[in-house]
Amino acid sequence: MIKALRHAATALLLSATALAAPVAAVAQTGGKPTTATIQADKPGPVYDRLIFTQFAEHLGNGIYGGLWVGNDKSIPNTNGFRNDVVAALRNLNVPAIRWPGGCFADEYHWRDGIGPKARRPVKVNTHWGGVTEPNSVGTHEFMELVRQIGAEPYIAGNVGNGTAREMAEWVEYMTAPAGSLAEERARNGRKEPWKVPYFGVGNELWGCGGNMRPEFAADETRRFATFVKAPAGTKIVKIAAGANVDDYSWTDAMMRIAGSQIDGLSLHYYVHPAGGWPPRAPAVDFDETGWADALAGAWRMEELIAKHSAIMDKYDPQKRVFLAVDEWGAWYAQDPGTHPGFLRQQNTLRDALIASIHLDIFARHADRVRMTAIAQMVNVLQAMILTEGRKMVLTPTYHVFEMYKPWQDATVLPIAIDTPWYGKDRFTMPAVSGSAVRGKDGKVHVGLSNLDPNVANTVTVKLEGLSAGTVSGRVLTAPAINAHNSFDAPEAVKPAPFTGARIDGGTLTVALPPKSVVVLDLQ
Repeated sequence: MIKALRHAATALLLSATALAAPVAAVAQTGGKPTTATIQADKPGPVYDRLIFTQFAEHLGNGIYGGLWVGNDKSIPNTNGFRNDVVAALRNLNVPAIRWPGGCFADEYHWRDGIGPKARRPVKVNTHWGGVTEPNSVGTHEFMELVRQIGAEPYIAGNVGNGTAREMAEWVEYMTAPAGSLAEERARNGRKEPWKVPYFGVGNELWGCGGNMRPEFAADETRRFATFVKAPAGTKIVKIAAGANVDDYSWTDAMMRIAGSQIDGLSLHYYVHPAGGWPPRAPAVDFDETGWADALAGAWRMEELIAKHSAIMDKYDPQKRVFLAVDEWGAWYAQDPGTHPGFLRQQNTLRDALIASIHLDIFARHADRVRMTAIAQMVNVLQAMILTEGRKMVLTPTYHVFEMYKPWQDATVLPIAIDTPWYGKDRFTMPAVSGSAVRGKDGKVHVGLSNLDPNVANTVTVKLEGLSAGTVSGRVLTAPAINAHNSFDAPEAVKPAPFTGARIDGGTLTVALPPKSVVVLDLQ
C-alpha cells in the first residue's frame, strides 16, 4: 500500500487521436459525435484474466469483518469466511488474490499465522491504525479463502524486515510435497501441498518495504528471488517490487540488475484528486471539478504504463517480464467517523468510471500488462464490497468488474477512437474511453464510457472484419455524479438493460448517456 505519492494527477493525457487540448476548445466541442473503428480482422494480444486480480491486505476491516468472521454464528459463514461476500466474489470470477499486503506484508512473519489459534501471537499493526493483529487469518485460512472463491494465491513475501531464509521456508512450507516443513504443514491440518503460482518478492521497497535505493533494492531482489524455489515440475512466477508512480529510474535499475531473475515487475499508482498527501478529497461530497480531477488522474495511467514499458522494452524486447500494476484505484479521505488508518471510503459512480478507464487502458497495453490488482477487495479504498455487521452492499466498481467479465482471457481487438475533449476548470481528457475484445464465447464485446457528466455522446463505430447482425448490452449510470450504494439504498447504482445501440450494415451506433459505462455484446 502506498504511503506517499509524488505528484497529483496531471492534465496531460494520452488519447487515440491527440496529446493535448486547450481548455478553451472544450466548450466548442461539447456534444460533438465520437467516431471509432474496431479492427476485428487484426487481433491483438490476450487480455489476461489476471488483470482482474484482487488485493486483500490486513488493513482495517478488509480481512476481519469484511471477509473473516470466525466463529460469529450470527453471520452465515463457511470455515470462518462470510458466505455472502464469497458468493459475490465468485460471481466476478476473481482469478487471483494478493495477500497479506501491502505494507503489512513488509513486517509479516508467516509463522505467526500457523498452528493453533490460541497459540498465535497477537501483534500490533504498525502500518494501519495501530490496532492489534490476532493472526487468526494466516496461511491455511487464506488458502481456504482462495479455494472458496475459486481463485489462485498471489503471496507477497517479506523482504522489508524478513530474511531470505524465512521467505524460502514459507515457500517450502506451502509447496513441498515431502520433508520436514511438509510434515509440519500436515500437523497443522494440510497434508497435500498447495500451488503457489505467483509470489511477490517484496513490496514497495522504495517506501514501507525498507526505504531502499533502487540499485540496492535490485540487488536484494536478485538475492531473495534466488531462494524462492518451486518443487520439481512446478513453476512460481516471481514478481519484483516495482516503481512508485513515475519513478522511471527505479524501473531501469530493476530491469538492468534483476531483470533476469524475475518474471514480473510491479507498478503502484493511486488516483487522489485535490493533490497532496495525505489524500484529502471527499469520497462523496464532490462537485464537477472533483469529478474531472479524479477522471483525469485515471487517464494518467496511460502515460505511466507507456513510459515504464518503454524502459522494460530496452532490456526485454521479447516482453518476457510482464508489468504487474498490482495496486491501483482511487484513494480519498476516509469516511467521516471511521477508524483512523482503516481507509474506509464510500464508492460512487465516479469510481465506476475510474475503473472502466483503467480496464480500457490495460487493453491497450495487454502485451506488457498481464496482471493488475485494484486496491482493495472489501471495505478498503476502492472496494468491490462494503460490509457492516451482517449487511453487505455491492459498489459501482463491483458492477463494472462484473460487466467486464467477458474481457478475461479474451483477445484484444484494436479500437481507434476519435472523440471530443471533456474538461472542467484545468482538467481535460478524452470524453469517451473504450476497448473491444473477442471473448472466449466467440462474441465481440465492446466497452464504452462517457466521461462527460452533462452531455450525451453518439458514438459511430465502423466494424472492420466483423459481420454482426444484433447488439445487446447494459448500462451503468445514475442521476448524480456522486450516486452510491448504501446499506439503506443498495441498488441506487446498478446495471440496467441498454437499448441505445443498433447495427446497420458494418456500422455500430451507440447513444451514450452522460456519465455512463456501457458494455455491448455483438453477434
